[in-house]
Amino acid sequence: MSTSDLGVNLIHRINVGDSLTRTAARQPGALAVVDGERRFTYAEFNSWVNQLANALTAQNYARGDALALASGNSVEFLVTYYACAKLGVVCVPINLSWRPTEVAYVLGHSRSRGMVIEAPLIEAMGPAIAESPAVAELIVARGRSEHGVVAQVDSRQIAFEEFTLTAPDKEPEHYVDDRDPITYLYTSGTTSFPKGVVGSHTAIYLESMTVALEAQLGAADRFAAVMPMFHTAQLNGQCTPAVMVGAPIYIERGFSAERLLELIEAEKITQIFALPMMYREMLNHPDIARRDLSSLRRALYAMAPMPEAQLRRCIQVFDCDFCLFFGQTEMSPVTTFFRPEHQLSHSGAVGTPVVNVQVAIMDDEGNFMQQGDMGEIVYRGPHTMTEYLRNPEATEAAFAKGWFHSGDVGYFDGDGILWFADRNKDMIKTGGENVASIEVEKAIYAADSDVAEVIVVGLPHQRWSEAITAVVVARPGMAIDEEGLIAKVKTLIDPYKAPKAVIVMDELPRTSTGKIQKHVVRETLRHYYDQPPPQDS
Repeated sequence: MSTSDLGVNLIHRINVGDSLTRTAARQPGALAVVDGERRFTYAEFNSWVNQLANALTAQNYARGDALALASGNSVEFLVTYYACAKLGVVCVPINLSWRPTEVAYVLGHSRSRGMVIEAPLIEAMGPAIAESPAVAELIVARGRSEHGVVAQVDSRQIAFEEFTLTAPDKEPEHYVDDRDPITYLYTSGTTSFPKGVVGSHTAIYLESMTVALEAQLGAADRFAAVMPMFHTAQLNGQCTPAVMVGAPIYIERGFSAERLLELIEAEKITQIFALPMMYREMLNHPDIARRDLSSLRRALYAMAPMPEAQLRRCIQVFDCDFCLFFGQTEMSPVTTFFRPEHQLSHSGAVGTPVVNVQVAIMDDEGNFMQQGDMGEIVYRGPHTMTEYLRNPEATEAAFAKGWFHSGDVGYFDGDGILWFADRNKDMIKTGGENVASIEVEKAIYAADSDVAEVIVVGLPHQRWSEAITAVVVARPGMAIDEEGLIAKVKTLIDPYKAPKAVIVMDELPRTSTGKIQKHVVRETLRHYYDQPPPQDS
């Protein structure tokens, strides 16, 4: 490639790493990242990113190579992500809840030639690494809590700090095409290995700008990063937009109600992102009444519906705007914004399309549905993934008829607001009728305030094909009247949609991002109705 081609590229290119470069040039002394006791200005953060990028270049990493990243939330995670971006190296975040066989699969399928890994994860991921001889370097980060020398358990190990220490911090200048991949994000597989979602620089850059525009973000905001950064919701729903506008990111290793409440007060946090169950824990924490939460400007929730009663209490107690970004990994991830002004007037909806995303409802034949009619939610826009990595059949199916097919079922109401009914795979087919599990879940929350959490699944049944079944967790110290709950639900929705049984559990299985694993519940309870069907129901 000629020097002139490189120069033109650097002038015009769309690269996620450039958003950090520009922010550091614009406001070098502004706070960028806080990770425990470690605090970095944008100039310092960008300098470390450049050092890692130049160290990788010295190891002959080049455009199109893949570098795996196994780390909890940390500044090293973000340094690695942005260093990869500036080089055109593809970052491959590892889901920390994966089994060794899944990690080994992703390392092989992504063709990762190296791996940045936190020291505490080496032992757990040892079997996967041992099965991945193509991984030439293990760049080991100590993490916030590690002190002293990291044990050498693999000949491929290089210490992160030593690897970057002597590398120059000059801006790396490399040809990276706008549509080159920045990440391979692997979606969780339920019955098979995960699919690699190829996200381009164009997709992530524009998605980050979309979030900043829609949420009206600015340098005065302060973000608490609580959710896992290896998931696009935290990484691209908050972190990359924060860097783009020059706001600081306060990194938390995980969720603690007490710690997050302390952080909001001490650091004047303006933006938080958490799951409904996390907001519930904060609401119930004895410290909340004495905490000064007045700095909060916006609270984002996702992954699960927020029961209306809990939402009203949240709005009252936190005294800030609540909203929801809806989407999926393949859309980088944001597609719709459920705005603060719609939270109570359209409780349970998922919002209106964001800038840069076109949303429609399509039937099985590819026809567009009318307002109010239910069908598959489909998308168009530059946020969309490039493809499923090395999986042309899945890519072709996802892009059928010139739209990205989400696998979600929903409809637009008369106000132009999108409602999510269910995942296609979670629709319950019972007695010849299709029932959305989420509709039943909402009715259960409305029927009994002692229900802390609920999921509704269809379980094999001789008569109904799939029997609607509610699995609930009670609020601490409360009991659930199963028959009474079913009776109340029948007064709120069509009786045939009411659960045939209510099963009370102490807790529900979750992914590492906090999403409830319906497929695990279905598999665990698949023999629940292995008995003759009742004669009177």
